[in-house]
Amino acid sequence: MRVFVAGASGAIGRPLVAELIRQGHNVTGMTRSDRGAEVLSELGAHPARVDAFDAAALQEAVRRSEAEVIIDQLTALPSRHEDLPSAVDQDRRLRTEGGMNLFRAAQACGVRRVIQQSSGFFLEPGDGLADERCRLAVNGSPNVAASSRVFEEMEHRAGSDPAIEAVILRYGFFYGPGTWYSLRGTAAQAVRAGQMPIIGNGEGVWSWIHIDDAARATVDALTVPPGTYHITVDDPPPMHRWLPEFAKAVGGPEPPQVSVEEALQVAGSDAVYYHTKLRGASNAKAKAVFDFAPRPVNWSES
Repeated sequence: MRVFVAGASGAIGRPLVAELIRQGHNVTGMTRSDRGAEVLSELGAHPARVDAFDAAALQEAVRRSEAEVIIDQLTALPSRHEDLPSAVDQDRRLRTEGGMNLFRAAQACGVRRVIQQSSGFFLEPGDGLADERCRLAVNGSPNVAASSRVFEEMEHRAGSDPAIEAVILRYGFFYGPGTWYSLRGTAAQAVRAGQMPIIGNGEGVWSWIHIDDAARATVDALTVPPGTYHITVDDPPPMHRWLPEFAKAVGGPEPPQVSVEEALQVAGSDAVYYHTKLRGASNAKAKAVFDFAPRPVNWSES
């Protein structure tokens, strides 16, 4: 197929483009930088140097690509996880304004299918693992709620035109090469420095997905029935389980433990939410529909 990937030089974009090329697809990869264009060319894709906020240029790039499918992986996340607070506003603007420009380009150019990145970890609280009928956590802590509203807006946008097939992929937290959560990532550095404690009992459940498994599932999404799918591991672990395992794998000390009250004073309510309130996602639908088979979380492979 002819596929246009927005956010093609990012953490998920690079392995996704590589997998698309490996499976024989004709790929146009969107990037803003010279280095990104070089990487995409080396992978075998056609680089499109365009800014998502330039609606006219973006539409022309999509038109030239003759894309049948657009994959929206637009993010403005920093390379270091500790820099996330300062990048949140720009990331949300890119996902909303830039993403809308991309969707309008899809409409104008007659694109048949849009595959939309969404969140498989900001899920509305409840008992057990959440399936795809679950809303996002729009009533969570301030930044969790704000991000959830952005993801809901993106999901609604993708499904707003009956002429376009919408596939919404709610990814878990990415781990593996090129991500924050890898043996060389910035989260590993923080853990080795003893800077990532467990808050309270650490009962918040984190849904993960290896970056390569996410890429393969996204390629599968070219042909799956339209709808929403959780792209997450089978057995999402609570914070108190995965963080000590991660610390051991990266050569760090046993994570310290702090009370919710201490964390609220030092780190704020969003950090407390991540550690104590996150709800895990069920991937049963993806496994049933297209034989999705993610690897178990193994930090030594990251």
